[in-house]
Amino acid sequence: MSVVQTVLGPVPTEELGRIMHHEHLLSLVPGPWLSGGRPDARVPVTGLKPDPNEARYADDQVRHAVTALCGLAALGIGTVVDLSPYGVVGRDAVGANAGLLQRISRESGVHVVAGTSVYLEAYSPRWTVEADLRQMTERFVADAAQGIGTSGVRAGVFGEQATSLNRITAHEEKCLRAAARAQRETGLGLTTHTTHGTMALEQLEILRQEGADLDHVVIGHMDTHADLDYVRQVARTGVHIAFDTVGKQNWDFVLEPEPHDRPDGDTMKQAYHRSDVTRATRLAALVAEGFEDQILLAQDLTGAEVWMNPTTHGQWGYSYLGASFSTLLLEHGVTEKQIEKMLLDNPARLLETTARP
Repeated sequence: MSVVQTVLGPVPTEELGRIMHHEHLLSLVPGPWLSGGRPDARVPVTGLKPDPNEARYADDQVRHAVTALCGLAALGIGTVVDLSPYGVVGRDAVGANAGLLQRISRESGVHVVAGTSVYLEAYSPRWTVEADLRQMTERFVADAAQGIGTSGVRAGVFGEQATSLNRITAHEEKCLRAAARAQRETGLGLTTHTTHGTMALEQLEILRQEGADLDHVVIGHMDTHADLDYVRQVARTGVHIAFDTVGKQNWDFVLEPEPHDRPDGDTMKQAYHRSDVTRATRLAALVAEGFEDQILLAQDLTGAEVWMNPTTHGQWGYSYLGASFSTLLLEHGVTEKQIEKMLLDNPARLLETTARP
């Protein structure tokens, strides 16, 4: 029997329903402000950072995630994959608060699969930077076999394992190799993060060198690459690709944390735009070219970016993909059966393992 490792234990694949394969359930609020803030804090402003283990903050995270998920059942979506790396998008630096995903799953009735990974080097916790390849591999294997950090929640997939814009740092290469080795040892799927779709082919070469099972690899964020021909080139390798920022039409181009000591006055920032009409057009083209068995869909929704996308994530939340965007795909000639493949068959095949008797 094929099963998927969820945060509440193994679940038969046929019970999953449609799957949103790349989300971040603990990042819908940036801190404990809704529960009264931190009135006991007596530290400099530069030291004020959200504590993911603060009880009131944890309650906010769980409550808002449960509410945000409540519309999915009507769309046939029964499973959400939380691909939050150590130390970012709601996951604490040592993985202890991955246990909150169990509360979210129980209270929402939605199956949740937890990923484990390390993000871009600039955002990586110090312990991951100091770890060598063997130590990172052992950590990932333990996350799958015993639980992420101290949470006791077993990872059901590796990812989103990240590389930078137009380059792969030595640290990022180390962590990608570690994820590949852990995948080889555990049999779990592996999902990557590409920054604006770059370095996808280089990621694949590293994974090949490590003997990763490329049939269970997803190259992430390919819907954000500027060149559709490059996306085709990646797809022609046979690997799975993700159009997983659906609804995220605008976002800030941020590659490292902001410094605390930047000067006052005018500041410059970069931003990026990718319309969902472009996503739908490209998806329809790839499906027509025969790639429908390789594509996965998700939203990568975070509270920090919802305000920049008021007509998509801001209006629809997690329902946007299954309702509004799916309608857009139908208008572009993608069939219901093909949408079902991208939301059910393809992600389920990446997540499932064989249950031991």
